[in-house]
Amino acid sequence: MTALNPPTARPNALSTWLVCVAAMVLVMVTIGGITRLTESGLSIVEWEPVAGTLPPLTQDAWEAEFEAYKQIPEYIEVNGPAGMDLAAFKKIYFWEWFHRLWGRLIGLAFALPLAWFWARKAIPQGYKPRLIALLALGALQGAAGWWMVTSGLSERTDVSHFRLATHLMIALFTLGGLVWTALDLKQLARDPAAGNARLTGFAAVVLVALAVQILLGAWVAGLDAGYVARDWPLMNDAFWPAGIDWSSGWWFAFTHDPFLLHFLHRWWAWAVVVLLVVMARRVKRMGMRPASIAIHSSFGTQILLGIATVMTGMAFALAVLHQLVGALVVASTAWGAHVLGRKN
Repeated sequence: MTALNPPTARPNALSTWLVCVAAMVLVMVTIGGITRLTESGLSIVEWEPVAGTLPPLTQDAWEAEFEAYKQIPEYIEVNGPAGMDLAAFKKIYFWEWFHRLWGRLIGLAFALPLAWFWARKAIPQGYKPRLIALLALGALQGAAGWWMVTSGLSERTDVSHFRLATHLMIALFTLGGLVWTALDLKQLARDPAAGNARLTGFAAVVLVALAVQILLGAWVAGLDAGYVARDWPLMNDAFWPAGIDWSSGWWFAFTHDPFLLHFLHRWWAWAVVVLLVVMARRVKRMGMRPASIAIHSSFGTQILLGIATVMTGMAFALAVLHQLVGALVVASTAWGAHVLGRKN
């Protein structure tokens, strides 16, 4: 059981702050989707946490950035032959720069208020380690982002889909942690004797199933597997796709084949939906209808967006919304899991 100790603790204020940071993470996931879809992620070939805050400010600086980009395989094999000029480079540079800038802003939006709350002795007993862990996750996310970028700077023309998945999964795990901690603090503000929610067995099953779906989606994105079929529910007029390459074994196919991954991402989604429906119904029976509505609304919208994205040949706006709403599914599922695990 968590107590309001010291007496200056302000759980409600901390909860509001964490919700705001969670909203910034949602924006970050959206920007990340745009960065991926515009193939902007390799446009900045160095990681400069401080100096990189500002974009190039002179023509010479822009020319230097473009020359650095010209040395990597993406330019040599793809964009150079396609005739990319400095103006086109500036467009992809913007999204990667903005993506990194927003990450820095999230770090400041977490670290500075955390220091202030800490100095004011406003953090309830038992929450400091959890808040430090969330800060560490943010730092890990930045490091994973650069680790992802480095996979495309020497031998590949794109980033590793495994590293892309790691980058996305850390972001969404952080989002879930922010939501869960904010809800614990909100509960504490309402009832100083309230205990923290626990993760129930059923909620863990739902979260694992959702994590598998997110992992498949990240691999689909990283391998451009969304483009292999434009019909639904069939794939190229067949339920089981004909283009799967099994020549390197089932495990390689499972982790690399775009046809198989597209198929699995489509149909595993329905297993997740069944679990989310059950979760939402249980949450509603516990008197938390808003959480139930959030779960139903987010996964329902996500399913429709997924189908529409496929059938429009990966229309840009729909693909970006699909990534954003996927993050909302994570947030609403974390809310539902928290409701199921409340002690009071």
